[in-house]
Amino acid sequence: MKLHEYQAKQFFAREGIPVPKSGLANTPNEARQVASEIGYPVVLKAQVLSGGRGKAGGIRLVKNDSEIDSASNLILNSEIHGIPVQRLLVEKAVIFSQEFYLGIVNNRSLAKPVLILSSSGGVEIEVVARTKPEKIEKAAINPLLGLQNFTVRSLASRLGVDYVLWKPLQQISAALWKLFDHLDASLIEINPLVVTPERSLVALDGKMTIDDNALYRQKEFLELADQAVETPTEQEARKFSLNYVQLDGNIGCMVNGAGLAMATMDCIQQAGSEPANFLDIGGGATADKVAAALSIILKDPKVTAVLINIFGGITRCDEVAKGLAATLPGLQRELPIVVRLAGTNAEEGKKILQQYPRLLQADTLMSAAEIAVRESRQVRV
Repeated sequence: MKLHEYQAKQFFAREGIPVPKSGLANTPNEARQVASEIGYPVVLKAQVLSGGRGKAGGIRLVKNDSEIDSASNLILNSEIHGIPVQRLLVEKAVIFSQEFYLGIVNNRSLAKPVLILSSSGGVEIEVVARTKPEKIEKAAINPLLGLQNFTVRSLASRLGVDYVLWKPLQQISAALWKLFDHLDASLIEINPLVVTPERSLVALDGKMTIDDNALYRQKEFLELADQAVETPTEQEARKFSLNYVQLDGNIGCMVNGAGLAMATMDCIQQAGSEPANFLDIGGGATADKVAAALSIILKDPKVTAVLINIFGGITRCDEVAKGLAATLPGLQRELPIVVRLAGTNAEEGKKILQQYPRLLQADTLMSAAEIAVRESRQVRV
């Protein structure tokens, strides 16, 4: 789950990371009011969950009242990479002489978080890594020990950072680590972290991504989710703790486990069609959860067949079968539903489903995909 810049900066400020004075605005009138309170010049920033806002015209410097109405109107009536702008962050403009990148991200190959510091801030870190790798220093963080001050000093020294900035850099890095650790983040970054004429550091932009798997214990973030970037179906799936992503194909998928879902989608493509969604019901799914998942899949009008592929472990196949049996009588769409059950209580689940001839059973994943694709071609949309 990604946070908007203004949301990330609220957490930054809470931990003592310096951020510019700012306020949110939904209209030009509100933007003018915020600007008058914090004082010109201000920067108007589109709040959308997308990179490249500046190049897309989503960030504008405004020097006085005569400019703010037209500038805010222009941004609020625009789209950034297909996402409509609904709010602005009106922020006090900051004079600076240098830009850094500072961030923490999970590194899967190391199985540890990694602190990254770059002397080329204000540019996407991926671009810096590709074009100026010597401008980046990084160090793994031991999760049991946390981020140590000597680690930050080491990175700063190798990049030639002014010694005067080491202490505030340590403080900001420690605050980022605290947020990263306590909030179950998978990414947290400041880009740019700028140096002011007074030789202090200020976070001009912020990004945070929270691990969706931790939302059950980070419930405050559920209220912060931007529903504008999710379809209504994806919003409903979130309520049932289902991992759902809508795609462009026509074969609806219900699977338990992300790896199995990817394999299922590959088989659908190999059989000659495209998946309509990624839907992982997770481990230990109950009958109610299965029923909700099937209902969500069938709400997509593009779906012409459903492939249910369950490999029972923690999730019991008979429990999945009970959920399907409970849902079938109330379904309003008569579509082919292909079921492949394997693993824990698979035989019990198959016996339950034998009572429902409209459910087509298959023994292997590939045969299930082939049946789903074949049957889908006989459905008129």
